[in-house]
Amino acid sequence: MGYISYFQVTRSKEYIQSPYNARKDSYAERVVRGNILDRSGNVLARTLVSEDGTETREYPYGNMFAHTVGYSDHGKSGLESVTNFELLTSNAFFLEKLKNEFQDKKNMGDSVVTTLDANLQQTAYQAMGNAKGAVVVMEPSTGKILVMLSKPDFDPNRLSEDWEYLNTDVNSALLNRATQGQYAPGSTFKVITALEYMRENLGASSYSYNCGGAIEQDGTTIHCFGGNVHGQVSFADSIAYSCNTSFCNIGLSLDMGRFKKTSKELLFDSKLPSVLPYSKSKFMLDTGATSADKMMTAMGQGKTQVSPYHMALVTCAIANGGILMKPYLVDSITNYTGQEVDKNLPEEYKTLMTADEAAQLKQYMTGVVEYGTATVLRGQSYTAAGKTGTAEYSSDKEKDHSWYIGLTNVDNPELVISVIIESSDGEGKAVNVAKQVFDAYY
Repeated sequence: MGYISYFQVTRSKEYIQSPYNARKDSYAERVVRGNILDRSGNVLARTLVSEDGTETREYPYGNMFAHTVGYSDHGKSGLESVTNFELLTSNAFFLEKLKNEFQDKKNMGDSVVTTLDANLQQTAYQAMGNAKGAVVVMEPSTGKILVMLSKPDFDPNRLSEDWEYLNTDVNSALLNRATQGQYAPGSTFKVITALEYMRENLGASSYSYNCGGAIEQDGTTIHCFGGNVHGQVSFADSIAYSCNTSFCNIGLSLDMGRFKKTSKELLFDSKLPSVLPYSKSKFMLDTGATSADKMMTAMGQGKTQVSPYHMALVTCAIANGGILMKPYLVDSITNYTGQEVDKNLPEEYKTLMTADEAAQLKQYMTGVVEYGTATVLRGQSYTAAGKTGTAEYSSDKEKDHSWYIGLTNVDNPELVISVIIESSDGEGKAVNVAKQVFDAYY
């Protein structure tokens, strides 16, 4: 009896939502699947009913929300899967439901009001063009996800026609790169290396290094990006200029056991708060790491793997005084007339760093915009802070992924963004996508 009670209260919804549970689709015999809306009421998914009663699921924005909203044919994905129970539940007025029962009519399912912003999503979609990659935009103070974009994409309106092709497509268009993509973080990881150095050295105000454009240790030579020679740099300069040799020097000085512990606290090799499927990030260093591994990892290369979504979470913690708010995509559930049935409220997920550490990292990231590698964001109607990155993924030096993580309204952060562009020609492109999104928001 105790287990049955526990199951009904705690676990029943989990089993109802399972894509393997065929019984839940029997709800569709009595309920017309509800709408999925963005935060302004724009329709992202709806069911069209013809005169003969045939139902067709329609996605007005086509490819734009393909991975996040998902699809409801050939199984279910995205929010179509996560909120399946709500979409097939009707909280219409009970007299209306009673009348429909007598007339053998279906009731209208509830609507899922998301945190997504269709205008920002469209801006990100257009800014990315034909590039492969992902964009994630969040409110750090609440955890609301405003944009979750993955490219290449597909048209959920044509899923049946394209299903066979999509499952053999070498571009993996069905993969949500925002949460499931695994990439070397490039220089965006330097904010994490910087945090570890600060922890081991009680700050970093006295750090100084002379960058000659290259560093050699135990037979391994690493150069600064583009062959740059930065000269004498402080810790802040090292971050602003994204000086590889300085960060290799920093990496050689770190305690690998403590570095691994810090990475774990920042959710590497750990569960991530996410309602959508995701891939765990990986931090591969241990106490037996070679000098080459230490240098490569400290500058964001090596065997480290991370998703754009995870880097957005780390940036949210930096923006929000060290506290990561629980990310969420569903703002509320309403019946089909708009009456609110359920509401999600912001809640803390975990403290990833101290408030002082977050403030210091934010200050260093402000330098990246003020005089470093992201000056394209300087002098706007909003203030910004961030970190650019270039991640090599092959021996061909021209094959790089472009990264940018950052935040706006530095004194009281409003937005956090994480952008990756696959096979880019350097670190300039991702920050330009971020700028277009910020410009559209402000």
